[in-house]
Amino acid sequence: MNDPFQMQPELRYGAPVCDQILTGRYFTIGYSWYFRQAKWTLEIVNRNQRELTSAERSNNFRADIRIPKRFRAGLKAYVGSGYDRGHLVGSANQDIRVIQNSETFLLSNMSPQIANFNRGIWKRLESAIRDLNNRTDILETYILTAPIFYFDKRIETIGDDSNEYGIDVPVPHAFIKSVLTEDKKGRLSLWTFEMENKDLDGDFEDYLVSTYDAEQLVGGRFWDRVSGGDLHEQKKNPIEMWK
Repeated sequence: MNDPFQMQPELRYGAPVCDQILTGRYFTIGYSWYFRQAKWTLEIVNRNQRELTSAERSNNFRADIRIPKRFRAGLKAYVGSGYDRGHLVGSANQDIRVIQNSETFLLSNMSPQIANFNRGIWKRLESAIRDLNNRTDILETYILTAPIFYFDKRIETIGDDSNEYGIDVPVPHAFIKSVLTEDKKGRLSLWTFEMENKDLDGDFEDYLVSTYDAEQLVGGRFWDRVSGGDLHEQKKNPIEMWK
């Protein structure tokens, strides 16, 4: 069997463990059968963007048929739930080709998100990361995104036995986004954020966390193919650093 870690560019620096690896054309999903959604997603923001043109947003939400039916979410689970189908790999991060953008609308790339969170600070963070990626000194920007479930809190679910696959989808308590950049001198910089799934305000700096602590929540190392001494984790205001 081919090793996805050798084939997929976004897995160059490693990824946590998962139940099923779903390799796409432009990004990879590590799926959790237990939680009926991604355990993590890994992407390179608009790989080769300087050589290609952009595509329009697809909006073709659909189930991911690579996942066994009994472990996957369907569209009906979200109907009337009050939650957004929140992208983990952002649509605007993958908009060079039509097929590339279309794959971001697979439900394997979705988690239930509070509307004001999805359309507020989460959207602003995605936009800020794209601005970082557009800097002339940045070669590539890798993003690992993961839903988080706190063991000491009650878990709400959406969907019921009447949905097309007869399963519920748990609502994450929070989300992790770990941003790894490689600049033209080969230097790696890292920022990791933890944001609760609720209407948030404040600065991005308020949500910076230790990557080690975030790994404990997700249950696996993020960038395990990088020697620790070569990875420079940033704790300063990312907006100031990303200008």
